[in-house]
Amino acid sequence: MTTNETRPGDSRFFQRSGPFGLEQLAEASGSEIVASASGKNVAAFRGVAPLHVAGPDEVSFLDNRRYLPLLAETKAGAVILSPAFSDKLPPDTAGLVCKAPYLAWARVATLFHPDPKSTGIRHPTACVADDAEIGENVEIGPFAVIGSGVRIGRDTIVASHVSIGQSVEIGSRCRIGANAAISHARIGDRVTLYPGVRIGQDGFGFAVGPEGFETVPQLGLVVLEDGVEVGANSTIDRGSMRDTLIGAGTRIDNLVQIGHNARLGRCCIVVSQAGISGSTELGDFVTIAAQAGLIGHIKIGSKARIGAQCGVMSDVDAGADVIGSPAMPFREFFRNVATLRKLSRKSSD
Repeated sequence: MTTNETRPGDSRFFQRSGPFGLEQLAEASGSEIVASASGKNVAAFRGVAPLHVAGPDEVSFLDNRRYLPLLAETKAGAVILSPAFSDKLPPDTAGLVCKAPYLAWARVATLFHPDPKSTGIRHPTACVADDAEIGENVEIGPFAVIGSGVRIGRDTIVASHVSIGQSVEIGSRCRIGANAAISHARIGDRVTLYPGVRIGQDGFGFAVGPEGFETVPQLGLVVLEDGVEVGANSTIDRGSMRDTLIGAGTRIDNLVQIGHNARLGRCCIVVSQAGISGSTELGDFVTIAAQAGLIGHIKIGSKARIGAQCGVMSDVDAGADVIGSPAMPFREFFRNVATLRKLSRKSSD
């Protein structure tokens, strides 16, 4: 095994499309072409790569001033970059100039390496209930189990060892990763569940009786709207009396826990190891950073940002930025930190 850096897009692991001309790349990324000073523009590009390893038939990008020295030395045939850096292009490198280079890079990289398409093949070891409704061109991997009354839309991929419980509904063009388990759920179109995801299990609900705890039946569902992505080994509990809802376009990282009855708005971001307790509601475009914990029955306003390792114990206003435990506005938190440092220095003098 070599220790040399692996080039991106290894064909053993990633599908590849192309080649594409510079005009096609500009159209896909919404960029303006700046021709190379030498006039030697490459006719066809075959892939993407970082600035320091890209060759003449590859596309790279620059989105940070600190990497300008790499731009000066790159051998890339084209570079995606902002207008502020377009005059720094090497003589033999064309520019794809745009206001959002990272977004343009995502689109170009997707052009060369699109998501795998369904093969439509059902593996002979898969166990599919006779009354399950499987749409056109659905791929079902080895040892997958699909229960009675399940409905799966066209062009969806169900990987190996997936368990889909009774009456679950899954839309079209979804990707269900290996070893995922889904029950009591309705899932929209273009949803991605990465390996090991758990959707629809009992919420954490119990009453205290004279002889100990008694489980409260969890009678809701999990609803994942269109375009949701749920990272590996994350869990979303079904609701107790109303559904747990994840709004369209929301992105959930690996190892996230979302409790019963929680409701997340559109295009929220929840980063790894964060936990959202039951019945908490998030507005649209909320960001929850890594290892943050949210107590139950609170409301987080739209476009609020919750900092890493934050402990949120009360409502957060729309657009607010909070950090710390208990959560407080950023400025207040860092002012408190500065005060404690001053007191610490005085006590040690």
